[in-house]
Amino acid sequence: MKIGYCRVSSNDQTLNLQKDALKKAGCEKIFSNTVSSAKESRSGLDQCLDQLRKGDTLVVWRLDRLGRSLKHLLTLVEDFSNRGIGFVSLTEAIDTTTSGGKLVFSIFGAIAEFERQIIRERTNAGLAAARARGRKGGRKEKHSDKKILTAIKLGDDSPETIEEICHSLGISKATYYRRRMNLNKYRFIILHTQNTAISVRHTFS
Repeated sequence: MKIGYCRVSSNDQTLNLQKDALKKAGCEKIFSNTVSSAKESRSGLDQCLDQLRKGDTLVVWRLDRLGRSLKHLLTLVEDFSNRGIGFVSLTEAIDTTTSGGKLVFSIFGAIAEFERQIIRERTNAGLAAARARGRKGGRKEKHSDKKILTAIKLGDDSPETIEEICHSLGISKATYYRRRMNLNKYRFIILHTQNTAISVRHTFS
């Protein structure tokens, strides 16, 4: 059985063009949605997917009527293949029940994986460049190291309590202790590195 699915993004648009094309293609049942493709929930599509059985073919007017993204589209078509369900897109003349249609989606999958790899490489390169400049990834700290060091010095030298010092500087006690611990770790690493360098110079001097 051929089952159709159509979608428009707003109530101002009409489904008639898509429904006419799906009926002409031989669809016995047609499910529809009036919703943006970015929406996670699409009741018409959910009903359509539940209706599909092995040997059926899902027909859409155009590829972007089905998937929220290329990744989502590929996931759906792969699931159809595993369940023995065909997929046809009329505008692009793609039919996964043919070898040509299967090849097209294999190429789509390769392109999607290539894009993911490029994004990963760019992200890693950006993080490496940031680390080389002394920066690290993640959320920027709200309070500067200078302010935290001031709080630490006051905590060591002042008769005021840590709570009073943090309140006067506008930082929380949790932030104070966390940043103090991180700075102590950093100081230890620097000191250890310097001592190692001195030992190496003495060894080869």
